[in-house]
Amino acid sequence: MTTQLITGIGELTTHDPDGPTGPGPFALVIDGDRVSWTGLAAHAPACDTSVDVDGRAVLPGWVDSHTHLVFAGDRREEFAQRAAGRPYTAAGIRTTVTATRAASDADLAARLRRHVAEAVGQGTTCLETKTGYGLSVADEARAARIAAEEVEEVTFLGAHLTPADTTADEYLELVCGPMLDAVADDVRWIDVFCEQGAFDADAAARVLAAGDARGLGGRVHGNQLGPGPGVRVAVEAGAASVDHATHLTDADVDALAGSSTVATLLPACDLVTGQPAPPARRLADAGATVALASNANPGSCYTTSMALCVSLAVLRSGLSVDEAVRAATLGGARALRRDDVGHLRVGARADLHVLDAPTVVDLAQRPGVPLTAAVWRTGRRVRPAPRLEEARA
Repeated sequence: MTTQLITGIGELTTHDPDGPTGPGPFALVIDGDRVSWTGLAAHAPACDTSVDVDGRAVLPGWVDSHTHLVFAGDRREEFAQRAAGRPYTAAGIRTTVTATRAASDADLAARLRRHVAEAVGQGTTCLETKTGYGLSVADEARAARIAAEEVEEVTFLGAHLTPADTTADEYLELVCGPMLDAVADDVRWIDVFCEQGAFDADAAARVLAAGDARGLGGRVHGNQLGPGPGVRVAVEAGAASVDHATHLTDADVDALAGSSTVATLLPACDLVTGQPAPPARRLADAGATVALASNANPGSCYTTSMALCVSLAVLRSGLSVDEAVRAATLGGARALRRDDVGHLRVGARADLHVLDAPTVVDLAQRPGVPLTAAVWRTGRRVRPAPRLEEARA
């Protein structure tokens, strides 16, 4: 197997308490698809190939644990109306459902690949995506199949909204029975939108239990539009994460702090929809595990930029830059219950994000500026980054 030396690192973020310290420069060795060594560049072993990043910062690739990327159509008109003052509701989901049902498999797959490539180009090396824009057995099954071909973490979100052509009770039976049976082989997770206008606490608990019986991990959309039972349902079910978590009571914060359920915050979504900034500082101070994710979707948050989420978490939610970077990498990995990604300890999957900056501070200090210089995913360089080659010449 080929070994690669990444050297000349100005700042190296590993999330390893025993990792290299000091003024640097640092280096990292990739052996196949794994990190095999980290330390001071002066002590680096010989390798088959070498890349000098010329003082740039290196951190783990982003782990985006919440996206909705199997869809067709667009919701530009909805966005324009919201920008003009109309409040956000979940009703726009139906527009995407209609377009997604009408789209071909090839169109859905092409759109998904394009959005995944866009995310990878910005440093996202591990990504989750959901079904949820089909809402019929056949359409949810094909969404799961298409997603599984392109994305490593796939979530069944049949319980996104009740279609107009059925009742809530009838649809819940479908989600927990034939629809779950149809998608189970292609997904790892089950999710439910526990919110007013979607699914109540009892329905959400039933969905999670049905998934658990099929060996699927649980996730919950909760507390997005106002206080509600989402956090309680997620914690009681032992769900891996509750996502959005914008409107939390003290009891919600305490429940998350005392559990293994990750609070996955979606700060770009809250910005776009006019919600308050998510309570990241409050959760972190209480001891809860916090993740940041993009919530990339065609309606409420059409961005794949995890760097934007980091910047917003710092500027609007009170996290330090290091805390926000940790939440967007290691936090996302914990929300997916993964221990191979989100860090650069020895043995980690070799997912590297090289910034065109000397430190991660630039991510928050320079919001909106594209700072990704290079990306390695599973040990393979997937973003050419000619600027690095120029630096070596």
